[in-house]
Amino acid sequence: MEISFIRVWAFPAGITIKTMEKMHVHMALKIKNRHRLKEREAKDIISSLKTWFGADFFDSKVTVDVGTLEEFSVVFVNDSIDFFFYNNQIVLTLQGVNRYQPKTHGVVVDMGAISFITKGADVMGPGITDVDPGIQKDDIVWVCDEKHHKPFAVGIALMTGEEMKMKKPGKAVKTLHYVGDRLWILTH
Repeated sequence: MEISFIRVWAFPAGITIKTMEKMHVHMALKIKNRHRLKEREAKDIISSLKTWFGADFFDSKVTVDVGTLEEFSVVFVNDSIDFFFYNNQIVLTLQGVNRYQPKTHGVVVDMGAISFITKGADVMGPGITDVDPGIQKDDIVWVCDEKHHKPFAVGIALMTGEEMKMKKPGKAVKTLHYVGDRLWILTH
């Protein structure tokens, strides 16, 4: 939760708004219906991830829990919120992308696109500078900037990687989760 304060100073000439400061307030997270997955359920999640990203993220020996964090259904791996569900599909959180560093399904955008995407905009084709050509429509993808290659959004591909590479006009990725959104704030 973020609370903003505005300092106001009164001068003989009138009232002047001088500055605005932000203070972060830390709150305890309320997780509902948290429960441990059975080994078979955890293996199903591992299998789904391997299908999407072609790699193993973790083995079935880790503790995997699911629960509800406000409006989000989330997956905990060793108490870290690394995944969430969107339309019954498992999706990496940004925390999960940074932790597991997937080698496929990446979309690189120019620096000008970042401010729009981190306000909830979808990724547009002309802003893409590089992309995994193996991406298929409806795949889960992660988005990073071209300068630092730092992931800052996760979404669903609305076109193939080849179409994105051609900078086809229109929406290329539906943004599901990004730096600064509600889920990111709750998990940081």
